[in-house]
Amino acid sequence: MKYVGAHVSASGGVYNAPIAAAEIQAKAFAFFTKNQRQWNARDFSTQEIELFKKNAAELGFKNEHILPHDSYLINLGNPDNSKREKALIAFIDEIKRADLLGLKYLNFHPGNHLDQITEEECLDLIAESINAAVVETGAYNVKLLIENTAGQGSCVGYKFEHIKRIIDNVKDKKRIGVCMDTCHIFSAGYDISTADKFDEVVAEFDKIIGLKYLCAAHLNDSKKEKGSNVDRHASLGEGTLGLEPFRYIMNNKAFDNIPLILETPDPSLWEKEIKLLYSFQK
Repeated sequence: MKYVGAHVSASGGVYNAPIAAAEIQAKAFAFFTKNQRQWNARDFSTQEIELFKKNAAELGFKNEHILPHDSYLINLGNPDNSKREKALIAFIDEIKRADLLGLKYLNFHPGNHLDQITEEECLDLIAESINAAVVETGAYNVKLLIENTAGQGSCVGYKFEHIKRIIDNVKDKKRIGVCMDTCHIFSAGYDISTADKFDEVVAEFDKIIGLKYLCAAHLNDSKKEKGSNVDRHASLGEGTLGLEPFRYIMNNKAFDNIPLILETPDPSLWEKEIKLLYSFQK
């Protein structure tokens, strides 16, 4: 079973996100639980939490198919100790917010070294930050999903080996997973343009990281070529990837029962793109 949706707006309150998802015929959705470009946010009211849960349940969304995304400001690998501590505090708050809404996952970008330390040192700082966050939120069951990156700028996480190093250094393996972004993985140099090539990449992912860690995916075409290391999403079929990778995903069991989230640039096309993806199923 495939659960396809999009990263919808939570404008006016998080309880509006399930409504926005239902309007585009989604079976899954992603959203920000707070303004993604601000450090602080007011706490949820009891009414907001209850209304979110009510709307999600009544509209048929299961917790495991809802994918909150953390703030873009958070860099768990920041070489500056005080800035990394600030990021960690914000990350912990994001975990708590997801838990208050009764959600299973939190999607996050691993971080960047800012050209001040090595990639390996940055990856180890990220794992250290995750371990600290897990200890602080030990009573919660929110799984933290590392999103692979395109490798733009000083971002780490564009190689499977990067993600493996983080996971290897996370002490509680039950609290860690991966979200695979198709645009990012292609821009990072992994060829997923055909079914056969995608098969090879999935096999490599399984060998290096392990498919048991694959908990979500972002379905985005790419405006840039393979190996460009540039993160620019395109609508499905309008980029350099084409439609074959998405046909592959919709017919591959590795992507069953996880949230498959569109982050394509034109929200007016999301309902059409969701229908297109389901039409690929054999």
